[in-house]
Amino acid sequence: MSTAVDPSRLSINQETVKQWSLPELAEGCAKEGITAVGLWRAQVQEYGVERTARLVRDAGLTVTSLCRGGFFTDIEEAARARALDDNRAAVDEAAALGTDTLVLVSGGLPHGSKDLAGARERIADALAVLGPYAEERGVRLAIEPLHPMFAADRCVVSTLGQALDLAERFPAEQVGVVVDTYHLWWDDQAPAQIARAGRGGRIHAFQLADWVTPLPAGVLLGRGQLGDGSVDFKAFRAVVDGAGYDGPIEVEIFNEAMWARGGAEVLRETAERFRTHA
Repeated sequence: MSTAVDPSRLSINQETVKQWSLPELAEGCAKEGITAVGLWRAQVQEYGVERTARLVRDAGLTVTSLCRGGFFTDIEEAARARALDDNRAAVDEAAALGTDTLVLVSGGLPHGSKDLAGARERIADALAVLGPYAEERGVRLAIEPLHPMFAADRCVVSTLGQALDLAERFPAEQVGVVVDTYHLWWDDQAPAQIARAGRGGRIHAFQLADWVTPLPAGVLLGRGQLGDGSVDFKAFRAVVDGAGYDGPIEVEIFNEAMWARGGAEVLRETAERFRTHA
């Protein structure tokens, strides 16, 4: 297998250039020859779902994913019903944008709870409702495992194995997983679980960001530019490619220092780093 990445696989997640508006993102990608983007619901809702769909379509952009749905772990029944309603809306938004992938951040422990198993089971309950709804609209749900440091407050799904244990209860056309280097690079079981996901056709998204130290105070914003940290991206991509995934590769970086720079400079650097390190 060649170690060179096909540059056309690059998708820019809009959080990487958060300083840009959606029109600026579309224009910047066109200038840089980038044809794919990953979008976030808050920005899409602010600009307007249908307006965003026209913008990306007119710019010749493919939307590779919409982030995010999820947050299924509440115990209180009314809160769970609200979460299901919000996720149905997220599925509808993904369909309107022309993407087949809705990324799920599943939710942390409810306040005062220590019941990880119960929280994970409530995720499965939600997927059972939402999977058929999404499939009818041509959208796949993609469970994203987050680094274990986020288990308490954001996501009780911490490993790819845990994500697959949930996803495999449902058809692959309904539920799969996200492989994100930032969250999985440390796990020696990740290669075997990536192969497992590939065998089942469940790799629905592949995202890149580097792990840099020291971690910032706001850890959520601590993703590094490709090549600045500890992740061996070429090795990771070889495993994912070897599992049969040949789709888009999103670069998704939350980094305040990058957001303080010019968007065009960050986009150009990201494309260069993708070619060099991925």
